Amino acid sequence: METVQIVKKLGEYPTFNIDTFANIIDNDKTYAKMQLNRLKNRSIVKQIQRNVYTVQEDSLIIASRIIWPSYISLWAAFRYHNLTEQIPNKISVITTRSKSRENIQMMNTTINFEKIRPSWFFGFSKIRTQGFEVFIAEPEKALIDAVLLKKISTTEIYSLLQDNIKNISAKKIVDYILRIKNKALIKRFGWMLESLECNHAKKLKKQAYKTMIPLDIARPLTGLKDKKWGIIVNIGGI
Repeated sequence: METVQIVKKLGEYPTFNIDTFANIIDNDKTYAKMQLNRLKNRSIVKQIQRNVYTVQEDSLIIASRIIWPSYISLWAAFRYHNLTEQIPNKISVITTRSKSRENIQMMNTTINFEKIRPSWFFGFSKIRTQGFEVFIAEPEKALIDAVLLKKISTTEIYSLLQDNIKNISAKKIVDYILRIKNKALIKRFGWMLESLECNHAKKLKKQAYKTMIPLDIARPLTGLKDKKWGIIVNIGGI
């Protein structure tokens, strides 16, 4: 089989392994490994990790197939849903499996993995991109994941909420937060949503506790104290 035909066939897969490659070229694994190494050396095929290869150029497609179950969240999801114009250089893969995988560098993008509890594994949907299925967080869940996992500052999340509050569902955010049952998450989003005049925030109030916590854990513990939510408002631009 000619190289062009091989590459065309490999393009039908988001990722593939040596067994798949051997089947495509209709030969044994020893010969397949030799041929695959030649394609790697010519930069026609990229190796993602041990026995995982691809010819795809879209990191989103590749990231979605490395570990199962999983979905894409945080900045990559924000960009997909047009919550930001920023082009992310990182794709965060959310999974319930043990976080034993190293970050993967693909082109100019880093693919990293975040483990969450099985009960928090929801709030994503299936999309199609370039003919492949990808599971990606809904915009509301991506915002929640960012605060829950403490991977993006609350200051940045608040800014995204301010800019996009009319384009997302505050009700869905509240419903998802109540489902997650994380008290600190309840307090932080309760304060943010109420400050943006979202009536749904009042559903969170009865779940809040009085002990003061910072709105943004990455910033100094200085600022006004909101006793209603038990929040130290330590972000600017309010």
